[in-house]
Amino acid sequence: MESIKPFVKWAGGKGSLIPQLKKFYPVELENNIINKYVEPFVGGGAVLINILQNYNVKEAYAFDINKDLINCYNVIKENVEELIKELEIKEKAFLELENEDKQVYFYNIRKGYNSYKINEDELNVKRAGEFIFLNRTCFNGLYRVNKNGEFNVPCGKYKNPCICDTNNLTRLSLLIKNVNFQYGDYSKSEKYIDNNTFVYFDPPYRPLSITSGFTSYTKEDFSDENQKELAEFFKKLDKKEAKLMLSNSNPKNTNKKDNFFEEIYKGFNINEVSAKRMINSNPNGRGEISELLITNYEEINKCIQEGFILKKVVLS
Repeated sequence: MESIKPFVKWAGGKGSLIPQLKKFYPVELENNIINKYVEPFVGGGAVLINILQNYNVKEAYAFDINKDLINCYNVIKENVEELIKELEIKEKAFLELENEDKQVYFYNIRKGYNSYKINEDELNVKRAGEFIFLNRTCFNGLYRVNKNGEFNVPCGKYKNPCICDTNNLTRLSLLIKNVNFQYGDYSKSEKYIDNNTFVYFDPPYRPLSITSGFTSYTKEDFSDENQKELAEFFKKLDKKEAKLMLSNSNPKNTNKKDNFFEEIYKGFNINEVSAKRMINSNPNGRGEISELLITNYEEINKCIQEGFILKKVVLS
């Protein structure tokens, strides 16, 4: 059976990295059980979806500071039929138009989307339909907002974009039925985490250069100070004996002397994995680079034996 996919394109999405990441999952391989799974930065949900499809997950919690993204997950979970109707209408109207009229339609949807906000606890099908439409038809499938929180990505030039993937949405709805999705920053996840929990962090990546940090999923930035605060949170959860895994950029791609992550995650396992950078305004900027995968457990030795780690650094 075809695997379930994320419902959005997402900068930094982990779909292409799953074959490497799953070798690091700290699960009981004999019975594939994860007692509790938590994602404090769920984003496009590629890892969450992979975990749910391949393991017996007893409890799952996912968080994101993007209110509209969390609304989409909850709409898919609770009211996927109405969402599909919304998307079918938009897909039919959009695909029947010529190129210039497609642009007009897109910018009208974007203007409407930026004209209102939803409440934290609101379940809004219309908003979810607009969110997915814009994601599927905008330039590069990028989700980006300005300092005012307004979606500002221009229209893409797709001839026949898939706006409503009915089969995938329907199956995704069933898959995430028991996941608790909440709007909020990563710290909100703390009360759900104990020594029976596997936590995967996929925070906004530290930019490799001044120009590489061109995406913003919310109006707030994630600075080096925020990265350091997250590292302290990681250490706090480590004391709870939760199993922790965290992804981030590898600054040594551009500066071999940059030890930022070695310093703030001193004492943990810091590994390099090969990744493909798929979203870049310049096609020449896409391609393979290395990323960091940081864990607080020793199961990674299995990965070393299978050749899935380019480098392992354990700092004491």
